[in-house]
Amino acid sequence: MTLMKHLSTIVLFMLLTGCATTKLPSNLSGAILNSDDLQTVKEGLPSYLLMVDALTETYPKSASMQLTASSLNGAYAGVFVPDDQQARRKKLAEKALEHAFQAFCLHDSKACGMAEWELDRLSNELPQWDREADLPYLYAVGSSWAGYIQANSDDWLAIAQLGQAEAVLKQVVSIAPNHEKGTAQLYLGVMNSILPPSLGGKPDIARGYYERAIEAGEQQNLIIYVYYASNFARLLFDKALHDRLLEEALALDPYVDGYTLQNVYAQEQARALLASSDSYF
Repeated sequence: MTLMKHLSTIVLFMLLTGCATTKLPSNLSGAILNSDDLQTVKEGLPSYLLMVDALTETYPKSASMQLTASSLNGAYAGVFVPDDQQARRKKLAEKALEHAFQAFCLHDSKACGMAEWELDRLSNELPQWDREADLPYLYAVGSSWAGYIQANSDDWLAIAQLGQAEAVLKQVVSIAPNHEKGTAQLYLGVMNSILPPSLGGKPDIARGYYERAIEAGEQQNLIIYVYYASNFARLLFDKALHDRLLEEALALDPYVDGYTLQNVYAQEQARALLASSDSYF
């Protein structure tokens, strides 16, 4: 699995968790997040997606509905659209990002136009959003921006926006380091372990994010262990760390309210990574 695919999978669960913060579709979101059947979720999401899109047209000034539309469009684009349907993936990811920006604009008019801001301006503006009430909007923008970049990974102009996505997620972490059981910390760890040290990578910074993510996850967010192993331990050829993390993930209970779906996925990935460990290292 490529790095950008790894990122999109993290984005999926960040986005789906974000769906549960909105009001009207919360029961459906909960059913998705607490399912242990990945195939059923894959087949059922399109209907949910159409419903939420219709609701955003009915309630265009509802920030919560814009958040949900962003979440579902981005989640489906990032993981469930086949690789041979790249144009469809790009369209859905762009739509997700537009909904996220619209939600933030409805939440606070000072955020309107954020899509056009350069990194310097964005970094200067972000500290004004430092309340718990701002978190869902920051989280949606950061994660959907990452999903948009993933869908357009063949476009260097899109890839150049990684700094913006990272800046937004850092603001999330600055407000609530444990937000969503460490998932934002996890994403930042992945972003800082893209390159090996010999090519300018930042393994010490990445390790810090991963360790803080595990602490925040309280042994309930198993995806952290998997990406710590696959994106960090494999990068540094640390077999002992790699195998330990995956064995820990497999030993933990995947049934956690709001995290069952991603934990079942994480354990599937952990088994596959462990099976290939000896041949990789």
